[in-house]
Amino acid sequence: MLEPAITSELIESHGLNSSEYDLLLEIIGRNPTFTELGIFSAMWNEHCSYKSSKKWLRLLPTKGENVICGPGENAGIVDIGDNQAVVFKMESHNHPSYIEPHQGAATGVGGILRDIFTMGARPIAAMNALSFGEINHPRTKELVHGVVEGIGSYGNSFGVPTVGGEIRFNKSYNGNCLVNAFAAGLVDHNMIFYSAASGVGMPVVYLGAKTGRDGVGGATMASAEFDDTIEEKRPTVQVGDPFTEKRLLEACLELMKTDAVVSIQDMGAAGLTCSAVE
Repeated sequence: MLEPAITSELIESHGLNSSEYDLLLEIIGRNPTFTELGIFSAMWNEHCSYKSSKKWLRLLPTKGENVICGPGENAGIVDIGDNQAVVFKMESHNHPSYIEPHQGAATGVGGILRDIFTMGARPIAAMNALSFGEINHPRTKELVHGVVEGIGSYGNSFGVPTVGGEIRFNKSYNGNCLVNAFAAGLVDHNMIFYSAASGVGMPVVYLGAKTGRDGVGGATMASAEFDDTIEEKRPTVQVGDPFTEKRLLEACLELMKTDAVVSIQDMGAAGLTCSAVE
């Protein structure tokens, strides 16, 4: 099958502007293939690269005498004494939740829970911070109901309680909601795992739920603006499977008790592309 030609329309549909595409050309020294364009699109979007907000995120405090792991890994780790540490992660899932409130919010919770147990910790609690448009806005009721239901149902099915949260309404969120999910877990110091590995001849094992067509292009969607075609974007939102993730949690923690695991990385929004790069 012939690959589609790399046109300005195709580049724009992948969420890249002209300056970003020029940088892509500079990095690889030639025109990208269709697959390579998709890889850069997946990794250079707002969800994966935080390209619009990382300048502000860098201003936050990340170092301290009790900080075991700061930015750069799947989650942060803080020492709490007695050879134990808290592993925590917060992440936004705004665009998926606006497109498909229940599944968008549910998979946001599922994503950060994976980040927690990928570090070797058992998740123990979840929280959230939600911002929606004006109460009388046509979509607000639907969004609130779907997002809250999605967060609660995923956590309950997985077996982690939602212990707190906040909600606010403001007209600045009429065009897109803000869905921040948080999770925390507990780990012993000697059971912390990281994502980086080195060495020759080590096998790479890929496990989890079966790959489906849902969620394709979901990471790139984080850089998009919404219009009347929002219904067409529903397939870009992944369908959550908390029961499979619960089994994955128990399997990973059991494997980590052996010497079989050198490093571990969750798939994230762009699957193998994310895990290989991160």
